[in-house]
Amino acid sequence: MTTLSMLDPASGSSSVAASGIGSLAWLLLALPAFGALVLLLGGKRTDKWGHLLGCATVIAAFAYGVALFFDTVALAPDARTTEVHLFDWIPVGALDVEFGLRLDPLSLTFVLLITGVGSLIHIYSIGYMAHEAGRRKFFAYLNLFVAAMLLLVLGNGFVTLYFGWEGVGLASYLLIGWYQYKPEAASAAKKAFLMNRVGDLGLAIAIFIMFKELGTTQYTEVFARVGEFSSAEVLAITLLLLLGACGKSGQFPLQAWLPDAMAGPTPVSALIHAATMVTAGVYLIARSNPIYNLSADGRLVVMIIGGVTLLIGCIIGCAYDDFKKVLAYSTVSQIGYMILAVGLGPIGYALGIMHLLTHGFFKAGLFLGAGSVMHGMNDEGNIRRMGGLMKKMPITFVTWTLGYLALIGFPFLSGYFSKDAIIAAAFSMEGWRGWVFGGVAALGAGLTAFYMTRLFVLVFLGKPRYTELRSEDGREYRPHESPVSMTLPMIVLAVGSVGAGWFFSSGHNLAGWLTPSLGELQEQHGVLSHGVVNFLVLGLSALGAALGFLLFLRREQPVERPARVSFPVRAARADLYGNALNEALFARPGTWLTRALVFVDNKGVDGLVNGSAALLGGSSGRLRRLQTGFVRSYALSMLLGAVFVLGALLMVRFS
Repeated sequence: MTTLSMLDPASGSSSVAASGIGSLAWLLLALPAFGALVLLLGGKRTDKWGHLLGCATVIAAFAYGVALFFDTVALAPDARTTEVHLFDWIPVGALDVEFGLRLDPLSLTFVLLITGVGSLIHIYSIGYMAHEAGRRKFFAYLNLFVAAMLLLVLGNGFVTLYFGWEGVGLASYLLIGWYQYKPEAASAAKKAFLMNRVGDLGLAIAIFIMFKELGTTQYTEVFARVGEFSSAEVLAITLLLLLGACGKSGQFPLQAWLPDAMAGPTPVSALIHAATMVTAGVYLIARSNPIYNLSADGRLVVMIIGGVTLLIGCIIGCAYDDFKKVLAYSTVSQIGYMILAVGLGPIGYALGIMHLLTHGFFKAGLFLGAGSVMHGMNDEGNIRRMGGLMKKMPITFVTWTLGYLALIGFPFLSGYFSKDAIIAAAFSMEGWRGWVFGGVAALGAGLTAFYMTRLFVLVFLGKPRYTELRSEDGREYRPHESPVSMTLPMIVLAVGSVGAGWFFSSGHNLAGWLTPSLGELQEQHGVLSHGVVNFLVLGLSALGAALGFLLFLRREQPVERPARVSFPVRAARADLYGNALNEALFARPGTWLTRALVFVDNKGVDGLVNGSAALLGGSSGRLRRLQTGFVRSYALSMLLGAVFVLGALLMVRFS
């Protein structure tokens, strides 16, 4: 193992070879990868205990991650960035990529989130998927997903990150399309895969530019030499990295795949939308902070994308009646907050990561709560067919309520500390940027309170609307509480929804911990003070929640969705015509181009080849008729030829 001593400008400290338990960091990847390998190759022999192995590998990875975290905390801040060299991966000419792991506060934070929340989702899946055929294959895919995500955040270079990036895309395709017999699930998996490829192309080109200019893709070397890029190259790299982030994190204009991913099982929704895949884009930008620090224009584009996306998610979430899709658009919106935060630069990197962590708690709890409700309602997902479930499912109600309050920023719960801090940071910018981005973020807080209150009221409060109905399979709705394997993870996540934000923000615990990776958290005073912003956001959130209660609790709600609604509601139900726009600008022209190319290929290329062959064949067939086999015919041909040649010579001679 070679010791490194290269200065990392993001941390101001040297990166050295890991020792002690850090040298065993490869176990973080090996444990879930081993589980996936055994469950995929073991076949039906692992059906009885495959789910237990799937849970055990991720729980073991979490336990090791906790031990590694405390071992790192005990070190001095300038010694918390280490690397584990595993092997030389791609030594080809000038390209020399090592397969190694980078252990620093940022990567270890993600390790704890991925393995911790991932363990709870694995445990939850035992009960949720109990009656599914091929359950051990589902746990194999979950293990594969966790292993790929861990590689993404632990890799010590952009190529290693890209390997994990693609692994996450593959695993998500398998998980979203789990119900292969459902056309919507197959379509959603394909849509997610293809739209992610667009973002992946941007990330790949950014890596190509880095190698072309610097001859390396390792973090330590790239960040140490980032000053060698020209301003145009820095801007290009920041925009291409942002494109990659938009694909994985479901940001505008590549957000359409994320709500459709709800076609997968609920544990998949929680895993993808809460703690793992959708946070990869936020991680990418935060990890690349030395590059973004050099481009104010690049950060501005990041903020614009985040602001637009958070409003899109909020507006569409107000109109949907599908339980999980409302939460999916909530995720689109909350990831928009995180992207906006990291786009703020040194005043927002740590805040974006803090909201990412608190969001991992309450959004995972909300998704698992949604799965619990659907589990007790014969897999019914239409919130108009629910109501009054508070008494039928008390544990689910309490845990979901805590997650709901944390999300809308109820005072002293997690979202209050993380989301409101991002809004305050946006208002702390000078000039028009403070008013625009701060105003957008504050408006999003009010809309979030409205659509989440609507969801809360229609599901848990009011009169039951399912009593006179039957599910699609003809069974009556008989709501009941979920088994302990499902409720226990929800309780743990509810505790995190309550206290995580206070813990992270108290004494700048999280910001101080992340300083070696993200630099010092800077504070500045812009258009509005933090105190004014706090009262403004609380007022807007209270107004949105009050409006939600007035409109949906005091009024009788129809079981079926009204057909005649206003244009804004129709637009929101149509995803603000995002899918129609993609269809018009990309899908339909792509289809036309494909058909045109097929026509040119069939009639042009193939026509030229086949026509030449037909011409030669027809000509030879006609020429063959001249060969009669009679001597008199050949003699006559020779005579005519001689006369023709003689006549030509005479014409030339006397002309």
